[in-house]
Amino acid sequence: MKREHGFTLIELLLVLVIIGILASAVTISVAGRGRQARETRAKADLVIYQQQIEAFAMEHNDQYPNSLNDLVGGERDYVTEVRPDPWGQPYVYKKPGKKHDYDLYSKGRDGQAGTADDISFWDE
Repeated sequence: MKREHGFTLIELLLVLVIIGILASAVTISVAGRGRQARETRAKADLVIYQQQIEAFAMEHNDQYPNSLNDLVGGERDYVTEVRPDPWGQPYVYKKPGKKHDYDLYSKGRDGQAGTADDISFWDE
């Protein structure tokens, strides 16, 4: 009797099940990284804006800019452009701020100010 070479249907199904289990494990471990990456970028942007706001104030007799757009153009470009936050909303800059000389924050994922997902420079 001649034996044929190849895989049986059971062996192929077993391989497919193993691949499915591995794929689901990878998906679960990567699922929350997009949110975390956006939050990290927003925090990094806020640090850059804060540093440039302070540089602006040092060069303008302790007068803070009226808006983030004042950091672009003029005598010196403090930033090349004012980018929106990772969710496509503008960063919020208010002068004077509630507790500080200015407030600087992102409204976060929901786009609503004053909610738990807001990201503020002063939260650090």
